[in-house]
This record gives sequence, C-alpha cells and structure tokens, in this order.
Amino acid sequence: MSAHQGGTELDLSWISKIQVNQPAVLRRAEQIQARRPVKKEWQAAWLLKAVTFIDLTTLAGDDTPSNIQRLCYKAKYPIREDLLKALNMHDKGITTAAVCVYPARVCDAVKALKAAGCDIPVASVATGFPAGQTHLKTRLEEIRLAVEDGASEIDVVINRTLVLTGQWEALYDEIRQFRKACGEARLKTILATGELGSLTNVYKASMIAMMAGSDFIKTSTGKETVNATFPVAIVMLRAIRDFFWKTGNKVGFKPAGGIRSAKDSLAWLSLIKEELGDEWLKPELFRIGASTLLADIERQIYHHVTGRYAAYHDLPMS
Repeated sequence: MSAHQGGTELDLSWISKIQVNQPAVLRRAEQIQARRPVKKEWQAAWLLKAVTFIDLTTLAGDDTPSNIQRLCYKAKYPIREDLLKALNMHDKGITTAAVCVYPARVCDAVKALKAAGCDIPVASVATGFPAGQTHLKTRLEEIRLAVEDGASEIDVVINRTLVLTGQWEALYDEIRQFRKACGEARLKTILATGELGSLTNVYKASMIAMMAGSDFIKTSTGKETVNATFPVAIVMLRAIRDFFWKTGNKVGFKPAGGIRSAKDSLAWLSLIKEELGDEWLKPELFRIGASTLLADIERQIYHHVTGRYAAYHDLPMS
C-alpha cells in the first residue's frame, strides 16, 4: 500500500472565506448529466475499468458468513469468464477494488478472500456507522478492532453535528484521532453530505477531513435520504483539487449510495476524468461504493458480447 496522505496543520484561514457558488455548481452538474454516454465500441472497456473501482459492499442487518463468502467470490470473479474471453480480457486479473462490510463481518471476509487465494483488500465501516452518534471512545475502539481483524481500509463517518454547529477544530481533532487509530490502514472519511445543510459546508468538511489526514473523502453512507449527487461531487472534487494545489497531496474520492446503473458509473468516470484528470482514474484515488451496480455492468457487458440481454438466471450473484 502506498504511503498515506499525512494531512497538514489545521488552517482555518483556508476555509473561513469560502462561499460556494451554488447556481454555478448546479449548471455544471446539469452539463455533465446531459452528456452523451461513451461511444459503443469503447463502452465495454470503460465498464470493465469501472469494475476495478468498485468497493463491493454489503451493509445489511442480515449479513451472514455465507453471503459474505458469496460477495468475496463475486469480488474476485466480477464478470463471467466466457464474457471476458470474448473481449480478450480473461487474463488481465480484473477484480473489484475491495469488499466493504460491517466490523463484525471483517473476519468472515478476510477468511473468504484468503480461501479464494486473492489479496483484494477488506474495507470496514466504523465509528458508529451510519449516524456516528456514539461516544468517541467506542468509535476509536471500533476502528482498532476492525484493523486487528484484518481490515486494511476503514470507512469512517464524521460527527455531522460538528459541521452543522461550525466546530471545525473539534472535527479536525476527531478525524486526526481516527487517522491514528487506523495505523497502516487506509482512512476513507464519509461526510454524509445529504446531512450537512449546504454546499459550502460540504467544501469546508472536505477540506478539514483532508487536512486531518484522510486518504479518501466519501460522499455518503448510502443510508441517508440523499446520497451521491453530482453537485456535491463537484464541490468535493474542487476541494480535492485545491488541496492538491496547495499541499501537493493527492486525496482519493469515493461516491456511494444510489449508483446502480452501468450508465451512472460511466458518468462518474467521466466526471473524475474532467475534474481531476487521468491520474485520479486508478483504485488508489477513486472508488465507487456499490452493491447492485456490478450486476448491471455485467448485464451490459453480456449484451455487448451476445447482442441480447441476459435473463436473471444467466448472471447469478456468484
């Protein structure tokens, strides 16, 4: 794993004057959504690329060792072998970027991936996911236990109250402590942007999270009523760009929640390409948090190869 983005000292003068121009952001978002999708002959290649950015996720109350095992198998073999052969991509080692589970399921995922003989990382949500409304002591302990169980990436949630009440210093200190508790694990910080009140707050929270040492900033838990949207993404990506210009540190971006169709995934890839450039289009700096997206991508690839749409039983979960 590459060295962590170490963060910077807290510098509130960076963010105190920020006011996000909402109409301009909304115009840009509309522009992106109106774009034509990628040309047909390039579509399969872009969809396979999208697969390699997916954090294949299950965060359900009824998760069991056997459905974690199925998830891990699907992460290792995301697209049916015969379809990859038809595209001459069967020997390229295409897998998802990670699997993402609750802390109590990390052991199951580590075990299943080890049995499958692959080194796909296990990401665990933590810090009182999804609301983040538990004591700091237990939130930090949750990170440490997940890392002990073998998680090499931790998706933490911030305490939204601190953003809504403008307690930027306290937010910085909490995320600093999350960073420390992660040790060698990659820190992905979920801002839960649907609950932050304004795009200006989204920018400020993004900046604080990066200053505090987050390796990634992530839009949502997937449990809020509003999840990954383009306006929010544009603001977060501009913050990532500003932070890079000021510090030379590259921070990753992860949209999550509501990204279900292959077409959506292509729009997200082109947004990253336009806003941050090709160097961000790699799993070290871009992920998509999703559970049902992979099935639609596989369905579109099936159509690309065979010229017809698959019946549900043609492409089972694993």
